[in-house]
Amino acid sequence: MKKHLIASAAVIALTGVTGVQAQEKVVNVYNWSDYIDPAILEDFTKETGIKVKYDVFDSNELLETKLLAGKTGYDVVVPSGNFLGRQIQTGVFTSLDKSKLPNLKYMWPVVTDILAKYDPGNKYAVNYMWGTTGIGYNVAKIKELVPDAPLDSWKLALDPKYVLKLKSCGVMMLDAPDEIVPAVMNYLGLDPDSKKKEDLEKAAAHFKKIRPAIRKFHSSEYINALANGDVCMVIGWSGDIKQAASRAEEKNKTVTDPKKKVEIGYIIPKEGAYMFFDNFVIPKDAEHVEEAYTFINYMMKPEVIAKASNFIQYPSGNLEAQKFVDKAILDDRSIYPSEETMKKLYVISPFDQKSQRDLTRVWREMKRK
Repeated sequence: MKKHLIASAAVIALTGVTGVQAQEKVVNVYNWSDYIDPAILEDFTKETGIKVKYDVFDSNELLETKLLAGKTGYDVVVPSGNFLGRQIQTGVFTSLDKSKLPNLKYMWPVVTDILAKYDPGNKYAVNYMWGTTGIGYNVAKIKELVPDAPLDSWKLALDPKYVLKLKSCGVMMLDAPDEIVPAVMNYLGLDPDSKKKEDLEKAAAHFKKIRPAIRKFHSSEYINALANGDVCMVIGWSGDIKQAASRAEEKNKTVTDPKKKVEIGYIIPKEGAYMFFDNFVIPKDAEHVEEAYTFINYMMKPEVIAKASNFIQYPSGNLEAQKFVDKAILDDRSIYPSEETMKKLYVISPFDQKSQRDLTRVWREMKRK
């Protein structure tokens, strides 16, 4: 009997070892919707043997809820800068071992320095993409309904004189209080980074004047809605709107009626706009840490991250990658802004608990019809 038990134990042990050896390597990634070239994930698996399980989200709030609850099941997540700052303080991320990220040498110092405002010393995050929050619009519809439209200003989206005329053709906005509320404050001449309750309420009071024109708040649906001509104006992210423009151009090839073709424009308003940063971080509860490092380092290869930029039309935080970015994208000043425009861009510092509650309450009021 004893010999039988020993033999059985040996079989179990051997089976366990074999199971471990046979277990496939995997990295679980949680990123924004419509935010990578799928071919990159396939190439990564071919090169490293690591399978990518890739899920998507469309709001920082959703990602933060998962992070704070713990046991996310993800090895790499992609929070935006202003959320990153306060999440670091809660201890939900792993401090990076930069010896495992040799491709950091290719990063863009300008972007890395700004990111350090959220991540002092750049201890936790590696920038993936950055961009601006501005106005996307249907060129023909705006010309038809608002012939005197100020196509260089927040007035188009935030002045009742203009935006209420667009109710019939549809207006959408990001479901992102930390971006829309500061944009309204900036338009009103207030500090977009203000956390004062009275400033947030001034933004809400103004917003009520344009609320009847807004069809929906959503942070991903607007891409196809704009591309298909279902809405004529959005406040959204630069690369998303560029993707909408590309999808519209592709669809136009099959449209015979010129009046049904859709042309999309993008504005970085002259009054200034929000500059956002989306970043790779490793959650504290990540189960596949080594695979996470391999994934992040792979994404920082200049030719790889450039492929992502060419597909989603966002600039990355990788300076060397610009050698591989399509010239049309690199020369597009709505994607890579001029030095003059860069000076007008602003960033938003993290909201503390009290100001976050104020922001959430104000946003609820702003969305209410």
